[in-house]
Amino acid sequence: MEGLKRVAVICILRNQTNFLLLKRFNEPLKGLYVPVGGKVDPYENPKDAAIREVSEEAGLSLDSMRFCGTLVETSPSKYNWMSFIYEAEVDYFEPPICNEGILEWHDFTNIDSFPTPETDFFIYQYVLKKKPFAFNAVYTEEVELISMIEEIENVKIV
Repeated sequence: MEGLKRVAVICILRNQTNFLLLKRFNEPLKGLYVPVGGKVDPYENPKDAAIREVSEEAGLSLDSMRFCGTLVETSPSKYNWMSFIYEAEVDYFEPPICNEGILEWHDFTNIDSFPTPETDFFIYQYVLKKKPFAFNAVYTEEVELISMIEEIENVKIV
């Protein structure tokens, strides 16, 4: 049904301040650098989905991941998501070939030198500080970010 949230996981793989990011081949977010992740399958819980997505996209077998927070994205168009965000500190490894895009390691200090979703910069900051979050992002019909609130502390981010 149109307008309903799609449920997804965002899986941040980190080696100190380096993040494994995927330059996406397909929509949504085609051409942007994002963490691995994807939709939660029917009858699957978000943590299991995160572990599955990391295995499918990055070739890593993890036993667990740390839950960090949520990102709810709302627009009057088809861009409506509820994402559960997990992270794992991993040893550096050579990224495998992925059918979703090109996997590359990027240092957080250079995050503004390549295209990423506007929300992700704030997610990475909170993850690095190990600070829980519940982000609520609102977009225009053209999927331009108009506001973002962190709801645990009720802080306006954008």
